[in-house]
Amino acid sequence: MKKINSALISVFNKDGIDDLCIELHKNDINIISTGGTQKYIEGLNIPVTPVESLTDYPSILGGRVKTLHPKVFGSILSRSNTESDLEDEKKYNLSKIDLVVVDLYPFQKTVESTNDESEIIEKIDIGGVSLIRAAAKNFADVVTISSKNQYNDVLTFLSKNKFETNLDFRKRLAFEAFSYISVYDMEIEEFFGRSVGVYKELRYGENPHQSAIFKGDIDEVFDKLNGKELSYNNLLDVDSAVRLIYEFNSPTFAILKHNNACGISSSSDVSKCYSKALEADPLSAFGGVLISNKMIDKDAAEKMNSLFFEIIIAPEYNDAALSILKSKKNRIVLIQKRDTHKPFTFRSILNGSLKQESDNVKNSYKNWKLVSKLSCNENQLRDLEFANKIVKHSKSNAIVLVKDEQMLSSGVGQTSRIDALKFAIEKAKTFNFDLSNSVMASDAFFPFPDCIEIASDAGITAVVQPGGSIKDDLSINACDERKIAMYLSGVRHFYH
Repeated sequence: MKKINSALISVFNKDGIDDLCIELHKNDINIISTGGTQKYIEGLNIPVTPVESLTDYPSILGGRVKTLHPKVFGSILSRSNTESDLEDEKKYNLSKIDLVVVDLYPFQKTVESTNDESEIIEKIDIGGVSLIRAAAKNFADVVTISSKNQYNDVLTFLSKNKFETNLDFRKRLAFEAFSYISVYDMEIEEFFGRSVGVYKELRYGENPHQSAIFKGDIDEVFDKLNGKELSYNNLLDVDSAVRLIYEFNSPTFAILKHNNACGISSSSDVSKCYSKALEADPLSAFGGVLISNKMIDKDAAEKMNSLFFEIIIAPEYNDAALSILKSKKNRIVLIQKRDTHKPFTFRSILNGSLKQESDNVKNSYKNWKLVSKLSCNENQLRDLEFANKIVKHSKSNAIVLVKDEQMLSSGVGQTSRIDALKFAIEKAKTFNFDLSNSVMASDAFFPFPDCIEIASDAGITAVVQPGGSIKDDLSINACDERKIAMYLSGVRHFYH
């Protein structure tokens, strides 16, 4: 346990600070402060050591610089277990500070209350953030209070423990300090991002009653050649499209709606790819997002031009194609300049967020395990791999049906894998596809043989799934009975 002997207090909002200062004084703890905080504490009839008496330097620049001084930060950052630090304490006459209490300038409240940029800029706290960072970094020796919301809990702990603290307590407060200033810095970043036009204010969010902003530099990824500004839902679809097309090297074209592929095909040229992608679901393609991994030529553009779609994305367009595609003034035409491969994904939930590694596994059929008696020829294996790439980017539960590197149908976002398969089969029939000799990919394992039985009755002849069920044998046996080939990829692709 470490005893608190001195405290540095610098707060913008004085609410709630009285009880803490009174108790510190009762316990003979030296309080160091400056400016308005010093005057406030002295108004409570509590003696205060002015920061200026430590630094021999006055507050300057209208109060912009008060605590930014080696003697202040040396007194916070000095390590009690490091001999050279202790020698420096004596050499430079540092007064060890054990507790730092800061309440930052209310930057976000200022942004929300005024458009006066000079007033907003003045509310960017420099010294306070620096004090918090220094104290939190040296949590081995120093207690950090970074928000007035902590006063009561910290004071309760200190009172119970005779103003002594343990390492776990100080480390927890350090975590809270870094969390607090990271949010503070993000608010400042957003203000400047909006001010210089990098962060885009969107027309609205997922629905018209929701406001939204895109916090990123979209111009790093795309050149926009035509059309209106991208909306919130457009950006979600564009992100899904870019991540999906990244999986493919040969000429491939995809059509997406609500973040799922409603059509995708690989072929010898883009025009053929587009036609085959559209066949899978020409109804859902209406108002969709189109993406190609190769140049769009005139032939492909002429075919697309008869379809109403929101966005087209490609690495390049020839002049004739571009002229055709720009004939609709609101149609968004994008050149993709770089991929957006990310090592992690984040999701805001509850009172926090989730961080996970991105699902960046590229799982070739060469790594799969054949578990059925029947095996696939080369073309079927390519189709299985094609289907597996699509199902990876489809909302779970998901089933994808493919033949000749063309998605025939999919069942996505279903609560039951059986429902996903039945939906995919019925949808394929709706658009007059022959499912005989088609293949199927599933994002997760089959715990029972029912999906294999349904697939077989529809004419599907090969399946890839991750495996991993304790009842894998039931599905494998069903494949053998019905002369279906089954491969286990070993990689599940849930996507929620």
